[in-house]
Amino acid sequence: MSKNLNAAITGLCISATALCYADNKSQLVSNLEAGKKQTVVAYGTSLTAAGAWVNQLQDSLNQKFPGLATVVNSGGSGQWSKWGVTNLKPLVIDKKPDTVFIEFCINDSVARFKGSVEIAQTNLETIVNGILKSNPKCEIILMTMTPGDKYTKEHRSYRKDIEDYYEMYRKVAKKRGFLLIDHYPNWKKIQKKDPKTFNKYVPDSIHPTAEGCKVIVTPVILKSIGLGKKGKE
Repeated sequence: MSKNLNAAITGLCISATALCYADNKSQLVSNLEAGKKQTVVAYGTSLTAAGAWVNQLQDSLNQKFPGLATVVNSGGSGQWSKWGVTNLKPLVIDKKPDTVFIEFCINDSVARFKGSVEIAQTNLETIVNGILKSNPKCEIILMTMTPGDKYTKEHRSYRKDIEDYYEMYRKVAKKRGFLLIDHYPNWKKIQKKDPKTFNKYVPDSIHPTAEGCKVIVTPVILKSIGLGKKGKE
């Protein structure tokens, strides 16, 4: 893909997120701008555990706010929200976070876990309530992720009705006033407009490469929390 098309797609993704969510700065960025040290926990699946976006976020915060932000990667490869509930205290609460990014719904939709949207929502609410009980001021940021639509029913990574799980995250975010970073529509646009680039950035339709995170995922995160370049709106 050409650099111009690359930039155009990235701009489209950033703009789409900005249109969906207000341009107000996140609590994380506001606190960092006030000189307050912040601990961020990234909690989710292998897309977090092995996701280049986590270190890229740390690097961006270090550049903008040297010495103030610590990003902790508490992702679990191959895990879903039930695991998230079980491991909440040691992997999140005990880290005393000021902000938590949560993304489990891509694996909540994996058929082998025999979950449902209702079970996934109960698990998500349990995670959120546990965090807020420990620290009522903690900022919660929910994220939808990639399509994950490459595999058939016979495959262990087959995902059923993934859009319903992503829609549940949207509804919970709206109901509770959380920031939602909606990566899924952005990836679907790229998948439709430029399949070759999509396959380059997300070879298995699930896990973005480091380059895919750098070009698509991390800029959208930075834009959504109040950092990064402004997209055309």
